[in-house]
Amino acid sequence: MKVLVANRGEIAVRVIRACRELGLSTVAIYSDCDRGARHVRDADQAVHVGPGPAVQSYLRIDRLNEAAKATGADAVHPGYGFLAENAAFARACADAGLTFIGPSPDAIKRMGSKTGAREIAIRAGVPVVPGTEAPLGDNASDDEILREGARIGFPLMVKAVAGGGGKGMRVVESADALLNAVRTARSEAGSAFGDTAVYFERRIMKPRHIEIQLLGDHHGHMIHLGERECSIQRRHQKVIEECPSPLMASHPELRERMGLAAVQVARAAGYTNAGTVEFLVDRDANFYFLEVNTRLQVEHPVTELVTGLDLVEWQLKIAAGERLSLQQADVTWRGSAIECRIYAEDPDHDFMPSPGRIQRLSEPAGPGVRLDSGIFEGWNVPLDYDPLLAKLAAWGATREAAIGRLDRALLEYVLTGLRTNIPFFREILADAAFREGRLSTSFLEHFFDRRKKTDVSPEAEAAAALVLAMEFRSTNVPVRENSSWRSSGLQDLLR
Repeated sequence: MKVLVANRGEIAVRVIRACRELGLSTVAIYSDCDRGARHVRDADQAVHVGPGPAVQSYLRIDRLNEAAKATGADAVHPGYGFLAENAAFARACADAGLTFIGPSPDAIKRMGSKTGAREIAIRAGVPVVPGTEAPLGDNASDDEILREGARIGFPLMVKAVAGGGGKGMRVVESADALLNAVRTARSEAGSAFGDTAVYFERRIMKPRHIEIQLLGDHHGHMIHLGERECSIQRRHQKVIEECPSPLMASHPELRERMGLAAVQVARAAGYTNAGTVEFLVDRDANFYFLEVNTRLQVEHPVTELVTGLDLVEWQLKIAAGERLSLQQADVTWRGSAIECRIYAEDPDHDFMPSPGRIQRLSEPAGPGVRLDSGIFEGWNVPLDYDPLLAKLAAWGATREAAIGRLDRALLEYVLTGLRTNIPFFREILADAAFREGRLSTSFLEHFFDRRKKTDVSPEAEAAAALVLAMEFRSTNVPVRENSSWRSSGLQDLLR
């Protein structure tokens, strides 16, 4: 079987590796920006699909199917983002005789629509956040939008019906801000997913964002692989994820209840392959259905590290018609894993993207460390796409051990030439609230309130990080016990 990987960056590299392990040939696609990209180098074949803007390349269903036909591909893996949750793409693949490595087009349509998924969850007896009963399309009048907002109450969330990744989402505190929030959310969702419809949900204050990973085959067998804590977010996009959730230590029965609810929703939708059911959990440990991601998640490595299962391998096997060989009782969770999303962005300036050329790259390694990367030294990070560079995850026998190992790996990580959030993550790992597991979707907001400002320049920060990493490697011991870069030996080097 030959698999066309309909994506780019680190997830394309991840899928190509899984295919290679199973003896499958791969085809990469690339835009003008990605001619020399790592996923293009790693694949057996590569096809150019258009200019840099995603709407002219990675979102062109016709060009992707033409690439599959030209290379003799039998199947398509969509990765995440772009067309991964696009029912029309899955249908076009099926019509072209291609196996879509994911759920059926009908399941994507049912669950990819967040309002449609809410209806299914309600019918399955799973609690949902109060919100809109039907999508608000471009034809919805201003009066209709304001009436719906008043019915739900403020504060509320404006959300794109399609897609994910925090795109097309806005918090609205009052009616005065609603119309503008809807306009900006529609514009963002249209650019990212080709669908401008939105809906509203009442905002639950300081919830935890916890999701359940599912696997289902084409023979009626469905299991869950436990939860992931995804509460640390910026602009509604996750930046740190972990498995298991610290909440389970005080509520051990919650995993079974949420896992059962997730399976009920998926069964009601006729779901197959890998998917994730997302929930909000309030301060009293009550959970509410949020949405279904009908694809592989960015944060899937933490589940793999804790369960020992390869989710992409199972995606490929399920798509090929194999039965799940696992029963629910076979799934076990060992230790703890935490993942950081490494972005080319500036945390000190509202996480603005920081494209540019990677001048020096030295990646961390060692026991319990996993790096899913799509970059290399000399690569020019483009502005056209999400600035995700890599995902760094660490496993430990305990959460405390995983935190320590991840901090060590971040200390080893040398990436110069552009701003990244690597030092920022070391601050979070040193934060008392994080270490104690006191998490919510407003964590970063409060973290910034108590965070000490610094006048360190990007150039001095990069130079000092390089010195520290070199010293670390030469001595094989941490330079400082304190893991916060702003209070560690880095400040001494900058004086």
